[in-house]
This record gives sequence, C-alpha cells and structure tokens, in this order.
Amino acid sequence: MRLSRFGAFPHALAGVLLYLLFSVAAHAHGVAEGDKGYIQEISGTQLLPFTYLGAKHMVTGYDHLLFLAGVIFFLYKLKDIALYVSLFAIGHSVTMLYGVYAGVNVNAYLIDAIIGLSVVYKALDNLGAYQRWFGVQPNTKAATLVFGLFHGFGLAAKIQEFEIARDGLLPNLLAFNVGVEIGQLLALGAILIAMGYWRRTAAFLKHAYTANVAMMCAGFMLIGYQLTGLFIS
Repeated sequence: MRLSRFGAFPHALAGVLLYLLFSVAAHAHGVAEGDKGYIQEISGTQLLPFTYLGAKHMVTGYDHLLFLAGVIFFLYKLKDIALYVSLFAIGHSVTMLYGVYAGVNVNAYLIDAIIGLSVVYKALDNLGAYQRWFGVQPNTKAATLVFGLFHGFGLAAKIQEFEIARDGLLPNLLAFNVGVEIGQLLALGAILIAMGYWRRTAAFLKHAYTANVAMMCAGFMLIGYQLTGLFIS
C-alpha cells in the first residue's frame, strides 16, 4: 500500500523521531565506558554478559530500529513481518559475526552513513517514489537482506570498539548475536503494538505519508552527520 497525500503530523511521533535521531548522533561511535571497561577486564567464554550487551545495543540502536520500523510500516500479516525480519536478521548476523571474527576493518562512519541511506531508501519505498520516478519497484526482500548485511558491519564496528579478548571469541560473539536478536524482538514487539493501535484509527491513513517523509528526513540527517564525521576525523 502506498500513499501520496500529506496529513498533519502527530506531535508525539515527531518527538519520537527527533529523539531517535539525536540519540543516534550522540551514540553513533561510542560504547558505554562502563561496558567497555568490563569487557576489557574479562576473558574466556562469558555468555550472559555478551547476551546482555547484544540486547542492550539493539534496543538502543535507533538507526537499526528506524529501518525496521520502515520495513514493517505497511506489513499487516505476521508471516510477512516474520519473513522480512528474518531476512534482516540473517543479513546482519552473517556480517557481524564475520566482521568481528575475521577482524575486518570497516570505517564506522561510512557504514553508519549507509545505514542512514537504508532508512532513506525504505521511507522512499513506502512513499511509492521508485514506481513514480522510474516505473519500477525494487525487490523489497532482496533490499532488506542487502541492507541487513550493511547493518551487520555496523554492529561489527561497534563490537570491535570493545576490544574483546580472542579467548572464547566465537561463543561470545554468538551470545552477543543472540542478545541482538532478543533485543530486536523486544523492540519490534513494542513497535508492532504501537503500530497496531495507530492502524485502528483514522489518523493512520491521514498521517502515514508524513510519517515516512519525517523518517526520510531523519535518514538524510544521519547520512550528513556520519559523512561530516568521516571528513573531519
């Protein structure tokens, strides 16, 4: 379903998007000092701490959640939501595990700019822009998987900031990934509950277009913030 009309944007939703945006700007390239210090002090297999850190990172990973919100925005059937979320999870799991375990060096600013681009892409897709501009509809499943791969490299860049020990690295990474999926499910559940209530109101069709415009603007601002960081770093 695609919309092409403006509506007055709810103040609450605008506030949430602004909060998410500036939270990303504030935390895009840092990990909590307490978490980092703790991880640097431990070694060996530590499943529970890494599961907790994975869940915490995803719940506070506002750029990832913005993309997910865009992905499920017009999905109504649970099987469709499960399919797209699974594609995203497969993508970010593969590159996160590979990126850290193989020690792949990626520029965090560039990866985060691409993550911002994924938010812009999905907002434009929800607005039906590609059909109007180019007369084609991108494969949404393939795009979700591909952007999931980039999101995984973003997660890998964050994990590498922890400077975790090689001893017990693989099980700790798997635990971190399990935590990421737990955090993703918790956040997704909250988003779906909110969307479910919103969709039952007449305001949904009235404001959905503007909500995606706001999401697109947030994505562009994320791109600008990360590229600025890239050029001045």
